[in-house]
Amino acid sequence: MKAIRRFTVRPVLPESLSPLSDLARNLRWSWHPETRDLFQSVDPERWAASDGDPVRLLGSVSPARLAELAEDRRFLRRLTAVSDDLNDYVSGDRWYQEQGGELPAAIAYFSPEFGITAALPQYSGGLGILAGDHLKAASDLGVPLIGVGLLYRHGYFRQSLSRDGWQQEHYPVLDPNELPVALLEEPDGTPAQVALALPGGRQLHARIWHAQVGRVPLLMLDSDVEENDLGERGVTDRLYGGGSEHRLLQEMLLGIGGVRAVRTYCRLTGHPEPEVFHTNEGHAGFLGLERIAELCDQGLDFDSALEAVRAGTVFTTHTPVPAGIDRFDRELVAHHFGTDAELPRIDVERILRLGMETYPGGEPNLFNMAVMGLRLGQRANGVSLLHGHVSREMFSGLWPGFDPDEVPITSVTNGVHAPTWVAPEVFRLGAREIGAQRTEDAMTVGGSDRWDAVGDIPDQDIWELRRNLREQLVDEVRRRLHASWRQRGAGTAELGWIDGVLDPDVLTIGFARRVPSYKRLTLMLRDRDRLMDLLLHPEHPIQIVVAGKAHPADDGGKRLVQELVRFADDPRVRHRIVFLPDYGMGMAQKLYPGCDIWLNNPLRPLEACGTSGMKAALNGCLNLSVLDGWWDEWFQPDFGWAIPTADGAGTDPDHRDDIEAGALYDLLEQRVAPRFYERGQHGLPDRWIEMVRQTLTLLGPKVLAGRMVREYVERLYTPAAHAHRAMDIDSARELAGWKARVRAAWHDVTVDHLETSAHTPTAELGSTLALRVRVALGELGPDDVEVQVVSGRVDAEDRIADAVTVPLKPTGGPDTEGRWVYEGPLSLDRTGPYGYTVRILPAHRLLASGAELGLVAVPSEETGEGGGVLMR
Repeated sequence: MKAIRRFTVRPVLPESLSPLSDLARNLRWSWHPETRDLFQSVDPERWAASDGDPVRLLGSVSPARLAELAEDRRFLRRLTAVSDDLNDYVSGDRWYQEQGGELPAAIAYFSPEFGITAALPQYSGGLGILAGDHLKAASDLGVPLIGVGLLYRHGYFRQSLSRDGWQQEHYPVLDPNELPVALLEEPDGTPAQVALALPGGRQLHARIWHAQVGRVPLLMLDSDVEENDLGERGVTDRLYGGGSEHRLLQEMLLGIGGVRAVRTYCRLTGHPEPEVFHTNEGHAGFLGLERIAELCDQGLDFDSALEAVRAGTVFTTHTPVPAGIDRFDRELVAHHFGTDAELPRIDVERILRLGMETYPGGEPNLFNMAVMGLRLGQRANGVSLLHGHVSREMFSGLWPGFDPDEVPITSVTNGVHAPTWVAPEVFRLGAREIGAQRTEDAMTVGGSDRWDAVGDIPDQDIWELRRNLREQLVDEVRRRLHASWRQRGAGTAELGWIDGVLDPDVLTIGFARRVPSYKRLTLMLRDRDRLMDLLLHPEHPIQIVVAGKAHPADDGGKRLVQELVRFADDPRVRHRIVFLPDYGMGMAQKLYPGCDIWLNNPLRPLEACGTSGMKAALNGCLNLSVLDGWWDEWFQPDFGWAIPTADGAGTDPDHRDDIEAGALYDLLEQRVAPRFYERGQHGLPDRWIEMVRQTLTLLGPKVLAGRMVREYVERLYTPAAHAHRAMDIDSARELAGWKARVRAAWHDVTVDHLETSAHTPTAELGSTLALRVRVALGELGPDDVEVQVVSGRVDAEDRIADAVTVPLKPTGGPDTEGRWVYEGPLSLDRTGPYGYTVRILPAHRLLASGAELGLVAVPSEETGEGGGVLMR
């Protein structure tokens, strides 16, 4: 019979074991080996059965075992030590508390998904894992972050395969009472709630669940509450599910409801109010609207409130393609805002204007969440150097008249949380060399450019470590493959071959990620005969472990999965290549350390960052990747290989894939596999081991989430907090009024005349030109603008590269025609074709960038005839 209602019966812990509850509820256990070891010792069999989840473990352990542990002095001593260590961790000073300067009192970090641990399955892929690593690194550094997301009752789907290899999705129901979360409660014990107004007088209610990630609280909103109708209860049903309206409601709840949840949390706990709001991708962009509404309720007008909100907002974009951005029909957004719905005090047209694609090439009837994020954030960034460049190109329409390089989007290259992703065996090897505490500090706080201590580890130890990790992966693959084939309907008698799958002494390649077409899961299959030869090579064989999920609505991605699975099912090669379904954090933590090569072959430049290779590298795995994302930035031949790309604009996609697959086969056949099997005089692959050593020494410190979060603090959070403090009510009104005045008057701002002291088309290096520029400012004055000379090398079409800008100075008051004269020197500091121009930008002390307004005045062709290209 089926139960009509489900609830959780929790054990009553003996008083001496009560710290176990606190340890289980703080997700630090997910990256703290001593805590996990303690829980494993409670009941090793139940620990394994609970997939390493302390909450599930404590819910299943017998009262007799608990009573036994309550009298076990050795266990109690360990419990006290681990509990004291957690207390020190959450209350003591860390990196952030030791920094000088006026750092933000708190930062709110919004993301649609968070990958903290497999025990809290609220993630689908890289964006969520990155967000989870961001929270963990912030905790390790002592950064006062508050995470904000949604609690999905089905999480992301679980993946299995049919007999013929077609992806199948399953959506298990997650009971929050069985997760490491707790309800946020009002003083009277009732659940704290937020509510959003819906059209027609309805409301969307949500409870606030709280997960503790080390020092960092994570708030998750859950609409599955009795106060809601059936439709509203399903708003937080699953990650990235449903149609447009469903997604819009999720994102309104995340952004608007998330701000209200933060306010509630701070009111109930005394946590400092955030000075900075960080929007991790466009999904949470509506948070800016709620903050504008808060200020409007305090008497500020919309434009002034917008300036105040922008000052303290950081927006991070993770997509390199417009198709990856959430966009909604204008009418759908309008329907959910205004007098009969949410934020009734704000004019709907003002809301729409923030997200509409009102620029050349945009679709004016679509509301773009990333565009709104950029318009609501004074500071924005991509997630690698290359992705920053791609983002500036992609969004350059928002800043007309500026070269893409001047678009105010910077980059902070992603990192990964080493304590989560480094195998315990790797950590122990480091601890043996420099001690456990120094190893932990190196992996969390970071700060050094090199891990030189790796140079002292003997070659034999590195090679034994790598083989040990590979052997563990082989065991894990066989176990998972057996379970997968049983799910596919195979009988036990059919599966004896699985005992011979993979070999712990064969070069092992990993490929695991989501399966959109641009990641090219099946590039390795372009020439199947050649791949087969590589897999079955008599002297230099390779073996490949593949995993990944296609989006449930992406049949093209599912076909790629099926194609790969069918190849891997071939009895001739199934011992050398496997596809493991249901890729997630639990699998990943075994997969990264056990591989020798991490393969990544996206279409360049469509990989924003691609952090899986970073996790592999921290375990001594070498990268074999297209020069995209972070690998484009940090690749060196010392620690990996770059797959050549054929990404010219005129290249046929099929032909390009053939070329790049051929390059991949060549690398594996001629360079990668021979180096792995080549033995030196002591019987070890000396050159391979040296590459592993270089990976750990040079790449390890770069790929840390600690490095990433420190960059956010120093380059984005702290400047945003200072801008927020400077933007008091009077300053916000001043800046909003000034912007309105400048926009209204800008059509009269022109460069009228340009003179230079140069009389020939050549000049000598080190000489200086005198520039004199006559400009019209209309109703504006010199305090409202900056007149600049922009100079640098030029190409054949006279476009300036690596431009240097120098401000010119006004020489006095306006002349009889109201024109202003600006003068200044131009130093010729490089040889070759060289050119310059002048331009006028708006200037104000509260602007973060001269490009902020997207306004610029440059000379007409006639005006510029006296200047231009020099030193041909």
